[in-house]
Amino acid sequence: MKRLLAVLILSAGYSFGYFVVEDDYAKQVEVLKSLDIDTSFLQDSVFVSMKDNIRNYKTKQFLKVLENGAQFAPVLKKMIEEAEIPDVFLYLAMAESGFSTNAYSKAKASGLWQFMSPTAKKYNLLIDEYVDERRDPVKSTEAAIKYLRVLHNRFGKWYLAAMAYNCGEGKVSRAIAEAGTDNLYALLDEDKKYLPLETRNYIRKIITMAYLSQDVNFLLDNGASYVLNSGGMNAPFVKVEIYGGSSLTDVAEAIDMSMQELLTYNTHLKYFFTPPNQEKYHIYIPSDKLAQFKNDFKMEKGNSKYYVYTVTKGDSLQKIAKQYDVSYKVIKDFNSMRSDTIRAGQKLIIPTAHSIRYYTIQKGDTLHSISTKYKLTVAQLMQTNNLKDSTIIPGTKLEIPIGN
Repeated sequence: MKRLLAVLILSAGYSFGYFVVEDDYAKQVEVLKSLDIDTSFLQDSVFVSMKDNIRNYKTKQFLKVLENGAQFAPVLKKMIEEAEIPDVFLYLAMAESGFSTNAYSKAKASGLWQFMSPTAKKYNLLIDEYVDERRDPVKSTEAAIKYLRVLHNRFGKWYLAAMAYNCGEGKVSRAIAEAGTDNLYALLDEDKKYLPLETRNYIRKIITMAYLSQDVNFLLDNGASYVLNSGGMNAPFVKVEIYGGSSLTDVAEAIDMSMQELLTYNTHLKYFFTPPNQEKYHIYIPSDKLAQFKNDFKMEKGNSKYYVYTVTKGDSLQKIAKQYDVSYKVIKDFNSMRSDTIRAGQKLIIPTAHSIRYYTIQKGDTLHSISTKYKLTVAQLMQTNNLKDSTIIPGTKLEIPIGN
């Protein structure tokens, strides 16, 4: 009866996987065809071994990853479908990160799609002091879709695009040149090793995950029937915009949600506040909290601002507090400091109720030294403060442009 119910659920379109088919063979064939792979690949010994290994030895680990994906998979699935690229690429994210926005590799790749910093910036993902949009589930997926399209346009086949995503365009191009063909079997040759071992198994891993994630018998046999229903979920989170420098604590209180849980939806933020160098910035909240957010969260511009200050040699808490017109005790509280001791290179969160930031000129300061401290140009400082020349007087204040 359970199996019959699961099949009915699948046929209604409510499955974590996407292929409504009559038998296991047809499911696997559809996965392969979507990636431009010949059906004979089903006999690939490594693929068969990998699938059996998960079935027999790594089932709990595999199902845990699927469960982790419940928070993001419905949104990713919809975006991929609307982009009209193979549905199987949902499992590329699974293979890359285990559906964790916090995933970080030894090679310094980050996020659901494991973008390296140069590639991320190429596809308009912001990485700065306040945010790392490689960890933004929506923006990183938009970037991944664009990148996969570029790779497909270059190589002409989806399995080549997937492998290039893993090891880079250059390595795939060289492998094709050395093999004299872009045939998958040739590129996966275990003796010639045209591609790294990780990449040779990468395509097999994606196919295995895609197949097992929608295998009714496998899921039911392991008590994971909940996975069959998760694909029919509405988007579990929505995007809203709030002012830059706003505290997520205020949002969490307004929607009756713990700060810890809210942060799991916003791992692209490096701190507990939105970037103060932007007029507005987006965050994500659970879909069922949207009405409460609209009713109870008060959008107030400039009431709270936060900055990240890098301590330099000679700084003290009192000196920094004076620069920002805030009590040094407040700085200690925000940074959970037990003593007044600070060190060069240390980063401090500076809360201020002002929308304008000032610096009190010290003896020995020059416009050049101040501009360097705040990563500005001398011209920016002069323009902001209407200075006609570089003469400055100790004890007076300079306005520091917000956003730097």
